[in-house]
Amino acid sequence: MYKILIVDDETLIRESLREIFEYEGHQVSEAEDGAKALELLQNETLDVVFCDIKMPKVDGLEVLEKATAFSTVPFVMISGHGDIDTAVECIKKGAFDYISKPLDLHRVLVSLKNATEQHRLFKQTRQLKKQVGDKYQIIGSGKEMQAVLEMADKVAGTEARVLILGESGTGKELVARRIHENSAYAAGSFVEVNCAAIPSELIESELFGHEKGSFTSAIRQRKGSFEQADGGTLFLDEIGDMSLSAQAKVLRVLQENKITKVGGEKSVEVHARVIAATNKKLSVEIAQGRFREDLYHRLSVIVLKLPSLKERAEDIPELVRYFIKEISLLMGKPIRSIDTDALLFLQKQPWPGNIRQLRNVVERLLILCEKKITLGDVEKYL
Repeated sequence: MYKILIVDDETLIRESLREIFEYEGHQVSEAEDGAKALELLQNETLDVVFCDIKMPKVDGLEVLEKATAFSTVPFVMISGHGDIDTAVECIKKGAFDYISKPLDLHRVLVSLKNATEQHRLFKQTRQLKKQVGDKYQIIGSGKEMQAVLEMADKVAGTEARVLILGESGTGKELVARRIHENSAYAAGSFVEVNCAAIPSELIESELFGHEKGSFTSAIRQRKGSFEQADGGTLFLDEIGDMSLSAQAKVLRVLQENKITKVGGEKSVEVHARVIAATNKKLSVEIAQGRFREDLYHRLSVIVLKLPSLKERAEDIPELVRYFIKEISLLMGKPIRSIDTDALLFLQKQPWPGNIRQLRNVVERLLILCEKKITLGDVEKYL
């Protein structure tokens, strides 16, 4: 069942549409003018609006324009003066569909089905985006983390390459994603490559792709990460673990914006923003010949140094409460509270595994503790 609003100054049209929709089992509201329609749009939850264009006082196009400023409900515009120019104007202003009078029953029902399906998909997509956004949310209002985020937001709107430094578990990927989402590349893909997790003999295939038959297991052509990230962001995590051979080829791509697949001869142009991260001290790696200095300078236009959890202990209570809520919802359990002295104890710990370790501890406490988390619980299960 859908909730439908019919907006038309002709009583006969409203009654005819109501009869059609109620026969199909839908709930119907009516408005005889644009002003009443805008009032209903602000106060009721609707699935679709069928709106006449020519009405006294506030016409249908004005209703459509004003409604799109605060509502995502789809509009099907109705007119007794059917012409292409009017239909185009309606679509440009955000209408889902346009129907001419006299109304055809089949056309009305098809438009209703398509409009409500689009609205359902829109709401579903918005919910999924919210879930993804929550998953990658950065928690921490302390001055250490806020300074990093301010710089990340400042650099996001530029073309500058960014190198993110920090211990394992400090949230380097989250910062990279924040830069991507606030950049001109946000409409493109965010492609992550963990350079430490890919064997050195496969890293070049992973980054640049390969042609069919270029090596034993290459049974088909494959796009590499650079090509997948074209128009978006390529996040090279743990780049300090990349082989020197792959480093040389990455440097060339950064210089020329072109890749050549493994086993291929033709160059492919790519335009992806590169963000790199590592937990290693690259100055030491360069001095010992394990990392190219020229690549370092290409990647480090902006360097962001993430503080360890120990350095931002003021954020621990906020992080703990966030993890309690997140994990409780995932486990389908009530959200529990935690004693202040338990939080103070957690703030004094060294946290060598940083945020990742803290989250694991919170999950352990939620599994093993009864009701409220106490200091004794933390001392027992830390």
